[in-house]
Amino acid sequence: MAVPGRKPKPHIQAVREGTFRPDRNSEGARFAPTDPVEPDWAELLPGDDVAEVREHAADVWARVVPALMVSAGLVDSQREVAVDYCITSARIWQGERELSRTGLVVETERGNVKSPWVTILGQYRSHLRALVGELGLSPASATRITPPDLGGDDDGIFD
Repeated sequence: MAVPGRKPKPHIQAVREGTFRPDRNSEGARFAPTDPVEPDWAELLPGDDVAEVREHAADVWARVVPALMVSAGLVDSQREVAVDYCITSARIWQGERELSRTGLVVETERGNVKSPWVTILGQYRSHLRALVGELGLSPASATRITPPDLGGDDDGIFD
């Protein structure tokens, strides 16, 4: 069951910010720092009629996952959320193309009705909004994520 209120910060973010308190924050799960492996899109999305969807999902993966590895510390154990984001984005792209071809209203034996793609796209967009918030991909949700410390130089003015 969901707990009301603000979403808790990830443990590592609270530690980085210096706001970690054992009585209020949970360490949560620790994952091995391994890079996410791109799935086999042909196995995940089989069939000849979805080749363009696979290409779009692979393109989204290539653009988004490297950025998430740096900005949010995405590791292979957490890649399923990124895979779900890529597939959802590709399905929205597929649905929009189909709506452009067939239109918002389709003719059936009962008369003109709303295209089923309108309903499907609404559900996919709702799911995409949840994933965008989870991954920190919107401008508002990105402000809640602190990037992991990548080592780097120690010659800042505050060091």
